Amino acid sequence: MTMATDDIPDMPALRARIDALDAQLIALLAQRSALIDRAARIKARDDLPARIEARIEEVVTNARRHAERAGLDPDLIESIWRRLIEAAIAQEDRHLKGDPA
Repeated sequence: MTMATDDIPDMPALRARIDALDAQLIALLAQRSALIDRAARIKARDDLPARIEARIEEVVTNARRHAERAGLDPDLIESIWRRLIEAAIAQEDRHLKGDPA
């Protein structure tokens, strides 16, 4: 997915577009967090651990593939995704230990 950028006339307009995109990214991360909460409930029900190494590698591989297709640095995206995954595992662990906060 390519975004048209040639129509942005100046830095204030560019910054406004970046700020709007950042807000969308935060909203998507909030949706992801809600899915992680659901995953924790399912894992608790099914007696699964928060950390499942095969799934971690699957998610990282997917992120790298999407990054390459989008023309992004896959190493950078992998680094970001690994941090995101670790935060998700910590979130699931809290739920599994009975502390959803």
